[in-house]
Amino acid sequence: MSSPRFQAPYAPDDAALAEALLQEAPLPAGAEAAVDGLAADLIDAIRADAGHGAVEALLREYALTTREGLALMSLAEALLRVPDAATADRLIADKLREGDFAHHAVRSESGLAQAASWALGLGARLVGPEDTPEATLGGMVRRLGRPAVRAAAHRAMRLMGGQFVLAEEIGAALKRAGSGAARRSRYSFDMLGEGARTAEDAESYRQAYARAIARIGREAGNAPLPARPGISVKLSALHPRYSPTQGARVMAELVPVVRDLARTARAHDLNFTLDAEEAERLELSLDVFAAVLADPTLAGWDGFGLAIQAYSKRCLPVINHVAQLAERHDRRLMVRLVKGAYWDTEVKLAQIQGAPDYPVFTRKAMTDLNYLAAARRLLDHRPRLYPQFATHNALTVASVLGLAGLLDRPATEEAGFEFQRLHGMGEALYERLAERAPGIGQRIYAPVGGHRELLAYLVRRLLENGANASFVARAADPAVPVAQLLARPQTLVETPSQARHPEIPLPRDLFGAERRNAPGLAFGDGAALRRQIGSVAAASSSADATPLIDGTVQAGQARPVLSPIDGTALGSVTEADEAIAARAMDAAARGFPAWAATPADARAACLERAAEAFLREQPRLLHLLQAEAGKTLDDAVAEWREAIDFLRYYAVQGRRLFAEPQSLPGPAGEANSLRLSGRGVFAAVSPWNFPLAIFTGQVAAALMAGNAVVAKPAPQTPLVADLAVRLLHGAGVPGSALHLVPGGPETGAALIGHAALSGVVFTGSTATAQAINRALAARDGAILPLIAETGGINAMIVDATALPEQVADDVVVSAFRSAGQRCSALRLLLVQEDVADRMIAAVAGAARELTVGDPRDLATDLGPVIDASAKRRLDAHIAAMARSARTHVSGADPGGLYVAPHIFEIGGVADLRQEVFGPILHVVRYPASGLAGVIEAIRAEGYGLTLGIHSRIEETAERIAAALPHGNVYVNRNMIGAVVGSQPFGGTGLSGTGPKAGGPHYLARFATERTLTVNTAAAGGSVGLITLDG
Repeated sequence: MSSPRFQAPYAPDDAALAEALLQEAPLPAGAEAAVDGLAADLIDAIRADAGHGAVEALLREYALTTREGLALMSLAEALLRVPDAATADRLIADKLREGDFAHHAVRSESGLAQAASWALGLGARLVGPEDTPEATLGGMVRRLGRPAVRAAAHRAMRLMGGQFVLAEEIGAALKRAGSGAARRSRYSFDMLGEGARTAEDAESYRQAYARAIARIGREAGNAPLPARPGISVKLSALHPRYSPTQGARVMAELVPVVRDLARTARAHDLNFTLDAEEAERLELSLDVFAAVLADPTLAGWDGFGLAIQAYSKRCLPVINHVAQLAERHDRRLMVRLVKGAYWDTEVKLAQIQGAPDYPVFTRKAMTDLNYLAAARRLLDHRPRLYPQFATHNALTVASVLGLAGLLDRPATEEAGFEFQRLHGMGEALYERLAERAPGIGQRIYAPVGGHRELLAYLVRRLLENGANASFVARAADPAVPVAQLLARPQTLVETPSQARHPEIPLPRDLFGAERRNAPGLAFGDGAALRRQIGSVAAASSSADATPLIDGTVQAGQARPVLSPIDGTALGSVTEADEAIAARAMDAAARGFPAWAATPADARAACLERAAEAFLREQPRLLHLLQAEAGKTLDDAVAEWREAIDFLRYYAVQGRRLFAEPQSLPGPAGEANSLRLSGRGVFAAVSPWNFPLAIFTGQVAAALMAGNAVVAKPAPQTPLVADLAVRLLHGAGVPGSALHLVPGGPETGAALIGHAALSGVVFTGSTATAQAINRALAARDGAILPLIAETGGINAMIVDATALPEQVADDVVVSAFRSAGQRCSALRLLLVQEDVADRMIAAVAGAARELTVGDPRDLATDLGPVIDASAKRRLDAHIAAMARSARTHVSGADPGGLYVAPHIFEIGGVADLRQEVFGPILHVVRYPASGLAGVIEAIRAEGYGLTLGIHSRIEETAERIAAALPHGNVYVNRNMIGAVVGSQPFGGTGLSGTGPKAGGPHYLARFATERTLTVNTAAAGGSVGLITLDG
């Protein structure tokens, strides 16, 4: 029996949703007073509790709005995974200086809060704010102090972890769950851990789940469902590529794994719940859920279920979909309703992607309102759905009972729903609820895992519940009036126009009124993704590139343009010989005066119209980026967006710099002004690896500054450039101001040697940039500017405080995305030797999961390298490394122009003498005491483009960034994908001249500066002085 496919708008408008939600009566008539009364009673119980509220006390003691709270969170996230004492000491010292722990007065009576305060206060007194982590502590007290601080901090972190985690392994968890007051509660056990990055990770989690299900089943007792215990399963922990782009693979590989686990749970008649994931994985999760549900061996089992997030704008459609599945398969399904745990991540990702809207609500009140609407929907779908309301909010608990009609009569098991809380939290609330409504089931969501697995979970709980707006943080604070806590979400939203948070702009408005963020594609939006793929496929057609002088095609000998994907002919290119190049330069010189005289506002308007043309012609541009440059769809979309951002950004900057002269100070009777003007004719020489974005950025900047431009694209990618130039012409840029000369090195040499040349903007290899520089220096006449952005041996430094999973993600993206063919790509990974084995294993395992192949296939991670000569160079380097280095990852030659990811471990930084432009990563280990040597070795290479740093010690990151000259430094993230206007891009030394592309100083380098001084008193006096009052 096939299941219906889930369909719902990915990110609908908040106001439209708010209008529908506000029209629903949130509670039955007359129930408000009873709801308020119960909620107030629950809040009183929270505030009266001094023994069980350890976590709430800690959150109140160290709120995330304080320096101490943020420092505590940072320390908790990293300390327990640091294996060496020296790094642990530096981390502790770094975090203790961030807050005033030495003088923090402990307000709480909670033992947990007091223990944390004691440990951190002790440390702050021994490690003063003037100490650097490397400083030698003088005197006996300080020599004995560091171990004491370390032990105290470890103890405090373990105490914190013990409050959130039931036990380190399932046997101990079951024992603890079956003792004392805990026996009154149902349990859902959660095996802690991050999402899998490697096949080994996924298998380890599978085994952990299987062992846990078997052990829980043996000790589950005889109670019937739903009162039996259960387990929560994180799908992303069971597959290393749990992503919408890998849908076919996930369904083939993951569904059997989940089905087998579910069958075991069914054999023991346990609850088995699929945890919620990020929004982009929702449709995939529902597909997996439906496929497992359809297994006939699970028929008759009522323990299967999933979690649904109320902050999701698709929450209600998901509930309807799950109810349809339950009806179709004649099953009862369990549904855990949660507020949602990835809110900040969802907001950031939507902004990065340039999504049309957010998939989640941006106001907490909207999430609360949606939660109540979802609760009503779930209750209406009983008994097909068994709702499990996960909340620590007293008003929400009371409101659910009001919706269920159970405020004024005793509840029984036939109520058909339960409440859930996190282990270590909400105890006082639910103890009071058990007194008020003893028949309503209560379940504890109980994490199980070691301290290493605890870290990410702990920080997420602190983030969720330690913010000012959190009910948990406010309910336990007697200074917050109860009336504030009883404010209903509909009174906070009031009208649809208030549905959005005023301080969170839509992704398109990220840059304010200045310019629009280029639109992107949310790959988790299945409908939009299918439309995008279809439009690109429909745009496939033959294309030609020709020299364009004054907008006129120039005749010549054409050659075929072949796709690096499979060698098929895409069209043809007519390359400019030296004569055509010379004619283009002459024409540009003739066209320069008129373009330079065009007002800056009119020039900017041309660029803005070009951006709109790029938007309209998106399918054709994406097709060419894939077919001609071998880009995957996500890379093609990202480059297209960057080109649009360049056009819009330089239009804004151009108006600022060129529209009016800048007034300068001077004496009375004198007017001084500074004006920027175009230089003349610029040669724009662009690379093949970003044939649209860099090509467009160079041309747009030179044009905006008032120059005429002769653009020479890379010989491998002339078709993209030809279309871009034609779109610019169509947007109003005169043919006399922008000329196109496809060709190779000879064409470029002709431009550089032409007498009309006024400047060069170049992106490419260091060797070519140096050759251009020498050619310009050898010319007689004016000294011409060269704006060059070249490559580099880009490095990332990883210390022992870094999170291995995050390092694996960022290294793999930085080194292997775009088949390593980015100027910014990671070439050299330096890992502290104390954690090197684990870090390298994580990176290597993730790299092995990458797919090499046709970039038009959505599942492909690495497309082809650009041409046969690039393939030969990479193959030669791989062969040399295989002989001299330790191989961590290698792969069979895929054939064609494809190169599999490779990782080699080398002896030191100096062993890599030149940039290797492809999917090859080199790894070096360094001792904790050797950071200074690493920094010096990187400096000695002479490059300075991109640098990555992974460390939770802010002082370490600051020290590295200050000591090295790199133009773009990225801390605790990947090191590619610089965003126009946010991360201006360009390097120093062998990596370029500056100024940075996409930055506020770039356009000025394309211009000359002219100062005008006028003696305004020449006619007889200074009018300004003479007319002064007084």
